[in-house]
Amino acid sequence: MASNTVASAALLLTLNLLFFTLVSSTYVPCPPPPKSHKPTHKSPPSAPKQPATCPKDTLKLGVCAELLGSVRVVVGPSRTKCCSLISGLADLDAAVCLCTAIKANVLGVNLNVPVSLSLLLNSCEKQMPAGYKCA
Repeated sequence: MASNTVASAALLLTLNLLFFTLVSSTYVPCPPPPKSHKPTHKSPPSAPKQPATCPKDTLKLGVCAELLGSVRVVVGPSRTKCCSLISGLADLDAAVCLCTAIKANVLGVNLNVPVSLSLLLNSCEKQMPAGYKCA
């Protein structure tokens, strides 16, 4: 009977060791928290935004003053001279050029800037860019 008890104890001990080994071998620790995402490549620094500048000589835009001086000038040499200066420009570039000329008083007249700008652009068949403010 003693051998039967020793055999039972040995079997119980073997099963306990096997059971605890299997249970503890399935333990998988939680993954570490993700690190903050940092790009692996460095992007070149963006150039600081510079205010828009006129690609034309602003002093030449003095011929546009004649358009503002007389509303009845719809077709004529003053319209042709002024509009030919901004003809190759996109609407935004034309607005920037005329805004610069108005603010610098190159046109030689004290003007209401938004109205004058809009009038000059419209007379040269250009559109005032949406959201553009001559500041």
